[in-house]
Amino acid sequence: MRTTTPEIKRIVDAKNVIGETPVWSVAERVLYWIDCEDPKLQRWDPATGEVAQWPMPDRIGGFALKEGGGMLVVLASGVYDFDLASGEMSLRAKSPFEAPVALHECACDPTGRFWVGSMNQTVGAGNAHPGGAALFRLEGNELVCEADGFSCANGLAFAPDGRTLYISDSTTQRCDKYPLDTATGKLGERETFFALEPDQGFVDGAAIDTEGAYWCPLVYTARLRRTLPDGTADLEVALPFNNPTMVAFGGKDMTTMFVTSTSQSIGFPMTELEGGLFAFNSTFTGRPANLFRG
Repeated sequence: MRTTTPEIKRIVDAKNVIGETPVWSVAERVLYWIDCEDPKLQRWDPATGEVAQWPMPDRIGGFALKEGGGMLVVLASGVYDFDLASGEMSLRAKSPFEAPVALHECACDPTGRFWVGSMNQTVGAGNAHPGGAALFRLEGNELVCEADGFSCANGLAFAPDGRTLYISDSTTQRCDKYPLDTATGKLGERETFFALEPDQGFVDGAAIDTEGAYWCPLVYTARLRRTLPDGTADLEVALPFNNPTMVAFGGKDMTTMFVTSTSQSIGFPMTELEGGLFAFNSTFTGRPANLFRG
């Protein structure tokens, strides 16, 4: 496996508690991302350097841009339609869980179907596998459970043809894949995509490039990893900070890689850069974010 050390810039000193879900808007040519624990949606405009913020009323786990404008926002309590211009938010689907389980990471597949993971917020040192969380797909205004037994669902991504769903239950240090029926949204049997060694961190938010390779942070190791569709570890990117949380491709030619991070002390080494939003030029090309078509 190769290692590369590109020039990485902190483009926003965001001081995010847990920065997550970087999404490049091709239509607007801006980057959106969130802070889960100081709950807000954020937008960075590379043309001006301006950062806009929309505070959220509850813990935010993620969002997806809609075809035609607007977005779906995932709060701990449910999935909401959100209007950026007015700030208005309306409930589309209530979470089936009560605390401490919260809805969390989300993404659309290539057909425009919306998927939502969840996490048991008691997960952590001494309680690595509390369980109780699940993965859902949105059908109309209902969350339909497609896989359960999770403690912290992360790394949600889809193969370019939409026929494979990737996801990690982070504290297992494993990333799994499921066959996905693109017509029905039903999942097949779980397979292990790859497994990490005890000192290799854990998987967080992921992205797919045009070759179908899977990119993810290895949290607390100052590394990103590129894994080929057959599960082979192909490349690691060395970072100047230790706790990356999620990656996304963007920019006018989709070759800029954006990386969020956490400043939350999780028992691992910290630097003064943690919590920032970062970018570097990649030698690979990413795929635009799938839009919600519901």
